Amino acid sequence: MAPRAVIFGLSGVLLRPGLQHFLSACERDCHLPRGFLAAALDSGGSESLESRALRGQISLSQLQEELERRCRAAPGAAVPEGFSASRPFREFRSRARLEAPLLRAAAALRSHGFLTAVLANSWLDDTPGRSRWAELLQELRRSVHLVLESCRLGVAKPDPRVFSCALDALGVRPEEVLFLGCRERDLAPARALGMAALPVRDTGSALRDLQRITGVQPPGPELPVAVEPQEVAHGYVEIRPGVRFHFAELGRGPALVLCHGFPESWLAWRFQLPALAGAGFRAMALDMKGFGESSAPPDVSEYSQERICQVGNPGNVGADPDGMISSLSWINWAVASLNTPFRPAQPIKIPAVASLNTPFRPAQPGSDPLEQLRRIPNFDYQLYFQQPGVAEAELEKDIERTLKILIRSHEPEDRLPVDLDLRHVQERGGLLVGLPEDPPGSRLLPPPALDYYVRQFRASGFRGPLNWYRNVRENWSWALRARHRTIRLPALLVTAGKDPVLQPRLSHGMEAWVPQLQRRHLENCGHWTQLERPAELNRILLEWLRELPPEPLPPNSPNSKL
Repeated sequence: MAPRAVIFGLSGVLLRPGLQHFLSACERDCHLPRGFLAAALDSGGSESLESRALRGQISLSQLQEELERRCRAAPGAAVPEGFSASRPFREFRSRARLEAPLLRAAAALRSHGFLTAVLANSWLDDTPGRSRWAELLQELRRSVHLVLESCRLGVAKPDPRVFSCALDALGVRPEEVLFLGCRERDLAPARALGMAALPVRDTGSALRDLQRITGVQPPGPELPVAVEPQEVAHGYVEIRPGVRFHFAELGRGPALVLCHGFPESWLAWRFQLPALAGAGFRAMALDMKGFGESSAPPDVSEYSQERICQVGNPGNVGADPDGMISSLSWINWAVASLNTPFRPAQPIKIPAVASLNTPFRPAQPGSDPLEQLRRIPNFDYQLYFQQPGVAEAELEKDIERTLKILIRSHEPEDRLPVDLDLRHVQERGGLLVGLPEDPPGSRLLPPPALDYYVRQFRASGFRGPLNWYRNVRENWSWALRARHRTIRLPALLVTAGKDPVLQPRLSHGMEAWVPQLQRRHLENCGHWTQLERPAELNRILLEWLRELPPEPLPPNSPNSKL
């Protein structure tokens, strides 16, 4: 029988990480025995501190006072100076976050006629930070029919009576209910009553199980505001006679240069431009050389790192960059490591550099760089790109098909019946061989964006973009000049756990060459980071930019105190 109602647990399901995570962290930091705080909370069975607080018989402040006393009185316990029993509760309240994908799934179930509720083991919060809990409950109530708090009901999980309260409130029978919980001791009484019980280990698998059981497709992630081509200013800068860059810009303030990868466009930054501009930056997204409206000279040598970094007068843009952010491209590392003068008489100062997915490795003497590529199976496509004219013929045959195959998310619902295999490309005779002739649309390229990309590649062709891959030995020889240098700029690397090409392990040891490197990781993200996880990436970039020394925040930044 398909369920009529879905009940979600809160801590560890919709709200993560759960309290246990912060209890363990406090124990570790204070050098307390493992499980020390949990034991102090649970001691006494049904009359334990935790049980009484969850039933609303004592408040959170009373729980914390008694827990502090118990910890300090525990025999053999060496509670350190400065220990506070309130710390894990404060951190839980301030740092735990609602799982937005599951919350959206709950709202979708509600809109499809399912009854929905949250069954929360909670306490009466009378501490100074109690407004945070009230805000959280308000957000939950916008997505589900009912939020049932144990401290209001007078009974808490795993007591079977709390499930009976939920059944009565929803007006359903146990066999009509699906319950999602993260602990077996909560799942067991639900099953005993006749409910279907779904253990939640991670959000992704929970979403897939929910869809399988209910038949309701979970909604995609809420996307931040994106710009359309007509909503930004477009500029051109001549870097030397006959060669120019096109860029799209938004905002005023310190300048940020955004560099895309292959096969992309400045429009790959459509979700980041408004966020960066809104934070008080002048965000400039380039069409890289050979792409879009930038010049696309046919000579392979025009796309070597050395040649690309020879910029005659970027001052025509109106400002030296205050930072470079690059997606799937090594150009920012090249600029940073070689400290190449963009203008012979007046080098540009780049105070910080960030990279999405792409790590930095200095050139190694005595090894053929093409042979190094051959040792990495997933880089076989780059060897296929080496012969001019071959890959161009395949990719330009049907540009829409090419883009719909190459630019896809790693999510199961966006995958093709046959996966794109970057290995054995030369042996197969092409990158797209064996892939569908008429692939479905990609969630990363909705029709307006896909149409724009197609027009751009029809105009520029693929020769220029592919020429970037055809200077392997030249780039290696040039980079050897800087092999003993370190990049001493503030730097950020964002890695993606599901990227099949630029795997996070390739960045191991980068700190030896980039001592100020900061790392951020998006585990549930594939190759196209700024399109797959735009909201998370925007948050990461803005947090990093806010922390950069020594320049102050732009006056109109929402986090500025000026």
